[in-house]
Amino acid sequence: MIEGSGSDGERLWYAQPAKDWNEALPIGNGRLGAMVFGAVSDERLQLNEDSLWHGGPRDRNNPDALPNLPRIRELILAGRLREAEDLALMALTGVPESQRHYVSLADLELRFAPSGGAAGEYRRVLDLRRGVTTVSYVQDGVQYNREAFASYPDQVIAVRVTADRPGRLSFRVRWNRGQQRYMDVVRTWGTDGLAMAGHAGGEDGVAYSAAVKAVVKGGTSRTIGEYLLVEQADEAILYVAAATTFRSADPELACKEAAGEAARRSYEELLKRHVTDYSALFDRVRLEIACPAGGKEERPTDERLAAVEQGEDDPGLVSLYFHYGRYLLISSSRPGSLPANLQGIWNPHFLPPWDSKYTININAQMNYWPAENCNLAECHLPLFELIERMREPGRRTAETMYGCRGFAAHHNTDIWADTAPQDGWPPSTFWPLGAAWLCLHLWEHYAFGGDEAFLARAYPTMQEAAQFVLDYLIEGEDGRLVTCPSISPENTYILPGGESGVLCAGASMDFQIIRALFDACLKSARILGLDDRFGRELSDALLRLPETKIGKHGQIQEWMEDYEEAEPGHRHISHLFGLYPGEQFTPEATPALAGAARVTLERRLAHGGGHTGWSRAWIINFWARLRDADKARENVLALLGHSTLPNLLDNHPPFQIDGNFGGTAGIAEMLLQSHQGTLHLLPAWPAAWGDGCVRGLRARGGYTVDMEWSQGLLRRVVIAAARAGVCRIRGLGPDIVELNVEAGRSYAFAAPFEREFEASL
Repeated sequence: MIEGSGSDGERLWYAQPAKDWNEALPIGNGRLGAMVFGAVSDERLQLNEDSLWHGGPRDRNNPDALPNLPRIRELILAGRLREAEDLALMALTGVPESQRHYVSLADLELRFAPSGGAAGEYRRVLDLRRGVTTVSYVQDGVQYNREAFASYPDQVIAVRVTADRPGRLSFRVRWNRGQQRYMDVVRTWGTDGLAMAGHAGGEDGVAYSAAVKAVVKGGTSRTIGEYLLVEQADEAILYVAAATTFRSADPELACKEAAGEAARRSYEELLKRHVTDYSALFDRVRLEIACPAGGKEERPTDERLAAVEQGEDDPGLVSLYFHYGRYLLISSSRPGSLPANLQGIWNPHFLPPWDSKYTININAQMNYWPAENCNLAECHLPLFELIERMREPGRRTAETMYGCRGFAAHHNTDIWADTAPQDGWPPSTFWPLGAAWLCLHLWEHYAFGGDEAFLARAYPTMQEAAQFVLDYLIEGEDGRLVTCPSISPENTYILPGGESGVLCAGASMDFQIIRALFDACLKSARILGLDDRFGRELSDALLRLPETKIGKHGQIQEWMEDYEEAEPGHRHISHLFGLYPGEQFTPEATPALAGAARVTLERRLAHGGGHTGWSRAWIINFWARLRDADKARENVLALLGHSTLPNLLDNHPPFQIDGNFGGTAGIAEMLLQSHQGTLHLLPAWPAAWGDGCVRGLRARGGYTVDMEWSQGLLRRVVIAAARAGVCRIRGLGPDIVELNVEAGRSYAFAAPFEREFEASL
């Protein structure tokens, strides 16, 4: 451990209760989530269950799409954009135009018996090492403590309330769901529990239920009306469970069984099971940046964040933010849960911003950028399950709307894996490559882990996505294959005559995604020994795709033509997909394109780009891939100072969780890169952040990497190999080091790196 670092480096803490949702602290087990507010007299747990969505499945594919598709393409190619968009708004939108939306579960309210004394010594903490939030204070000479966590092994949220003097705990518990307007029934459950239930979106929507059970020591519990009363207790433990008909035929019974089973264990056992399970994931990676003893970590988290907003550097807050992102992914995406949506699982609204769905033109993908390199590959699995469920709806979309084989999706999907277009907003709606991008996550999972059995299962899905693209491409005037209609999410271009539009024949991001998908399919087929004929189709198509162009400003062109942008500082920078998360632009292999990518970023930022949290997070990853440590650091601090809420959640605004995950991935990318067959150690780590160490980062090829550094210079490296082969390493000196590694062996380097390995461990 580094001098001056300690457990406070992995804790968020505050000296006062949360004033609003943006200050509350999140807990979650992938399926169940809560925001804990920590008020002294009126505690609030705002609860979510990942499968509580409004309404049921529908076939929204527009039957008039295919008959009108040739005319739409004709209008686009003729430059008659207004006519093309007008027809597309009728023929290419879903029917009805919107997918289903995520819904808040309820608030669990705890109202404590009034006291005449003010509370002192208040402290509210989220311990990232244990996945537990605590509240403590002293009132009338009594020390009160609360502890809450969401258990994955036991599928409940547990809340323990204690006082250090006998009989001083009295409070009432109540469900609140929009002042009961959105709740069908509340009923007592014996003398120590309450259950509530309802339907979300009528008969075709899911039915839901939630239950709370109290176990008290030294006092009593009873129910009156819709209240559960705890009186004169020494300790009270609440077990909270929730379920819907998405998974359970009888949600209320499922809740009562889960809460009842948890209550049969001691609290200590329940907590131990939770911490053991959670820490097995969290403890795989550790990032420490040296902070002087008695320094910034002694200040509350919100004060540190405010200081960064005023221009102060705080490397310790950077490492805290990095670990918080890993905590959030563990808490919102576990095997068996749904994937993390636009708000993870933490949403207080019955009609949330952007419906809190899966936005798959960047946001859902960004949620999973840290899954592999931050050693949380299991957390990636819920996304793969959603992709698999999208195949059948996506086949209907591909055939009905476009007359294509394979499967397709647009820029959103929902709990029901809906693949028809979402909204009627041309800058985002008419983009059918959502499935193509998502399928690249399947390849990334293989690239990091090397599991050929997984690849064999995933390849048919990737192949179907590629098959749709092959059929969707049309021949342009120059014989090139282009996507049409398409867009560059969610930007607008200006024609030489002054007309603006969004529909186009070929956006740069399309071809970068298509190249990446086709290449992944070709590599997969070679590994698995499959599909010579399909591989030839892909190879032939690759030769006919437009190449990325450099425009008149020296930038990467966003469209096939060098149009002017209506918003030069637009939040989407989709035409740099080939820089990150793709690997088509690199300083070594394509220096001209890497230089043009730098110009693109500089132009975006000069015109106010990066003004949303997720966009700023993407920019961090771009600068890391360009190996500009100072720019990467500058944008990490901008993300913290301008797009981060007091509870460290990302601020779009409003809250979206993708910025947290993208920011965490960006910090990891500054530490370690592994694209194009080479491990690059500390490719963009700023010397200004002093001494530090990291352990447990994963790299493509089956490697796990530990590093120590001082003032940005490596001092020690350990590389563990899961597979045998040649490991190519950049960063140990002027040249790339090539090392023959054996599976299951670790290899250590120590400065000076001119000599051979210090040891083979």
